[in-house]
Amino acid sequence: MAISDSTIQRYTHADPDVRLMLRVRDDDTAAFEELMLRYQNRVASLMAHLVGRRDQGEDLAQEVFLRVFRSRKRYVPGSKFSTWLFTIANNVASNALRTLSRRKEVRFAPGAPGDTGANPLENAAVASSGLMPGRQLEGAEMRAAVREAVGDLNERQRVAVLLAKFEGMSYADIGEVLDMTPQAVKSLLSRARGKLRTALEPYMDQGKRVVATSEGDHDA
Repeated sequence: MAISDSTIQRYTHADPDVRLMLRVRDDDTAAFEELMLRYQNRVASLMAHLVGRRDQGEDLAQEVFLRVFRSRKRYVPGSKFSTWLFTIANNVASNALRTLSRRKEVRFAPGAPGDTGANPLENAAVASSGLMPGRQLEGAEMRAAVREAVGDLNERQRVAVLLAKFEGMSYADIGEVLDMTPQAVKSLLSRARGKLRTALEPYMDQGKRVVATSEGDHDA
């Protein structure tokens, strides 16, 4: 679909990263390095959470930026730069997951080897559940419960949760990334939040595990 001149002007005026990408289109390597500086860690983190492997996440982030550079001459600002970038990242992650699935190597592990404490995906999952937003996870049991809950989400739900909470994207922007309508994204996130809430509610009572008694009461 053709992008109107008014849309191009709107995003060029409003988004400094779009202006950087337009410089990349004109073969400005300094602008490309600036975009990588701004986004590389964020893209690598997203990819690692989606494929479950930190080392592969970093490799896939490199592939994302390689695609950005190779497609620079075709770039037209029809959305915020971050939306366009994460659309490419989602496509790269989906291809990688299909390849891993054929090799039977898919394993979901939100925490990278050597991590301690909560990581962004775990915090995003807890925030999305609506049970304890903005708080750090407490204890290995709590983190294990969150990892299991996130592992039960499908790929699209995990991407939507990450982009909504980790990147602060709107339904419309997430919809562009996932090729869905904003209303479909809203429903997708609602289902994801419901799953997370159901899975995590037994563990949430002012940060302590809830244990049910035979009478139906709960002790912290």
